[in-house]
This record gives sequence, C-alpha cells and structure tokens, in this order.
Amino acid sequence: MKNDITIVAEPRQSRGKNEARRLRARGMAPAVVYGAKLDAIPVSLSPKEVRKILNSTTGHNTIFNVAVNGGETTPVMIVDWQSDPVRETLLHVDLKRIDLTKRMAVKVPVHTTGEAKGVKIQGGLFEIVTREIEIECLPNEIPDGFTVDVSELMIGQNLRASDIPVTGSLKLLSPPDQVIAHVVTMKAEEVAPATPEAGAAPVAAEPEVIKKGKKEEEAPAPAAEEKGKKK
Repeated sequence: MKNDITIVAEPRQSRGKNEARRLRARGMAPAVVYGAKLDAIPVSLSPKEVRKILNSTTGHNTIFNVAVNGGETTPVMIVDWQSDPVRETLLHVDLKRIDLTKRMAVKVPVHTTGEAKGVKIQGGLFEIVTREIEIECLPNEIPDGFTVDVSELMIGQNLRASDIPVTGSLKLLSPPDQVIAHVVTMKAEEVAPATPEAGAAPVAAEPEVIKKGKKEEEAPAPAAEEKGKKK
C-alpha cells in the first residue's frame, strides 16, 4: 500500500567497494533505483530511514517515494537489501520503481490465531510450514497481511494457500495446495539406554579369549632345549 513517506537520496558519481566504505563512514548506505524501463540510478540514502520502513507493519511491501536530488521523485519498493551480519547495518539497498496503475506480484505474510483442537484436545503438535503467500494485485491494494483462525484444525489436517481469504481483485499466485500450517502427531521420545543405579556393583566384563596360533603350539619347550645343550 502507498504511504506518504519520502526519502531523500543523493546521486552517486562513482561505484566500488572504496566508495561504499566512504558512504558508510558518513552514515549513508549505497543504493540503486531501477525498473519501469528506465535507466538504473546509483544513489546513497539514510539507512535509518530504510530500516524504519523495513520494521513497519507493511515491511518491504511498503510503497514510498524516493526523491533524488537534482533528479526524479518516484514511488518505489524495497526489493532487496544486504545487512552486516554482526552490526546489522544496511550495506546496500535495491529500490524498484512502481507503476501504481499496473498489477504486480508480491509476497504477503500469513498470521495464524487460535489454538488448534488437534493440540488442545488430541495432544498433537502445531507446525507452521511457511509464513507467506504470493499474490497479484494493484500496488495500492497490497494488504498488510492475512490472519487465519486455526482453532478447528485436528491431527492430520492442514491449512493450505487456497484457504487464505484472497478476495476482491487480489489473485493467488502461490500453488493452491501449498501447506501453510498443519497439526501432526507428537513423535515418540527415544528410549535412552538404562544406566546402572547408584551404588550398584559394576558388571564385570567377559574375559577376552586369545587364540593361540599353530606355530605357537608347535614351538619346542624351553626345558627340552636346555637339556640338549648339556649333552
């Protein structure tokens, strides 16, 4: 859904790792604006503003304006981003231009509510297989998410993509039989091998039987050798 948010971006004259490091040192993040059959524009923008959008209820499905100084102002969406795995700072952002008059494919989160009867009554286990489905709609019709009640699910039953209330002009793109969540039987716990009780005498190990070879049996006795030497 379109939001009245505008992020100001600065055009970048050069690219490369060194330029990206200099931008991050200034508290900016490198980004690129592309799509709508127009040239891609390398820019830099505030990572804090981008992070606010990613952490909002609409997340990466948020449509907002990016205003490039000395250039265009256009509605965009965040289609890809890279973060530092340790500091969690944004390293790069891809912004796609959005034509508000054309339908588009987006992935929307699915939330579940209620406690499944298969868990509450039958002692089963409720598992979420996937947390989103893909739909097609106009940019201004992108929902924040779908919420489905799973209270009636019993063991062996599941929630599929076709059960999601996709209404109006929204069109489901995910396979209808794609499993979103299900209730399964609890797996039997593996029986651990019995351990000796405290204070119990340890079980003696069976003595190892050593087989004597034929050569060992035929060897002359030491006493016989000594007797021959005396003669």
